[in-house]
Amino acid sequence: LWIKSTKAWNLFKGIIVILLFVLVAAIFQMNTILWLAENTLSVGLTGLVIIFQPELRKALENLGGKNVLGKLFDFGKVEENKFSDHTIDELIKACYAMGKVKTGALIVIEDEILLNEYVRTGIDIDAIISSQLLINIFEKNTPLHDGAMVIRNGKILAAGCILPLTKKQLNTRFGTRHRAAVGLTEESDAIVVVVSEETGSISVARNGVLTSDISDGELRDILMSTFIPSGSSSDDKIITRLVRRMKK
Repeated sequence: LWIKSTKAWNLFKGIIVILLFVLVAAIFQMNTILWLAENTLSVGLTGLVIIFQPELRKALENLGGKNVLGKLFDFGKVEENKFSDHTIDELIKACYAMGKVKTGALIVIEDEILLNEYVRTGIDIDAIISSQLLINIFEKNTPLHDGAMVIRNGKILAAGCILPLTKKQLNTRFGTRHRAAVGLTEESDAIVVVVSEETGSISVARNGVLTSDISDGELRDILMSTFIPSGSSSDDKIITRLVRRMKK
């Protein structure tokens, strides 16, 4: 079930076909084919590790994630809120202000996994979040307009960053920004907010899933439930509503 949802599924089916072919060779005592299979077994195992490297890496990252084992290695750690209500307000205000005038934007909000390798591809900023600053950074025909902004601990860390593109087949109405948003969330636990330059709509990518045309209330729910956990019963309702929307 895990591998079926990945791009390695076709490779896995190909391996099954080869194993079935070896089984047929064993039944009909095709000694030459069996000799080849035996002598390539060790090389084949190494090849499997290389072929399925992205999927194995993703599985290990999930296994060591904060939801599985992370808490076991955080003894005595006091969790601090990375965002304040004001910070989230400024971020939402900027996104929908840019959406109204169709100014494209790609905003990465770092969570537990550090994104230093992508931060290094951009320009250091290290500034407090404000709607005016966000709008100015993504203003058309400016040097940082086409890159991604990375936010860490409620501050703008860098802008003009280059992100990896997903290999998934997305709807044709989604452009490079959306593909970069999905690509980064396939490799990290970050949340990426995208403002479409063509339509002005707001989309959010998380865990490799893109949710488009979200409202300001839905965006607030996502950011609040992720970066300002309150532990209240309302959080469960928020998460349930977002999961349903993701499935749609």
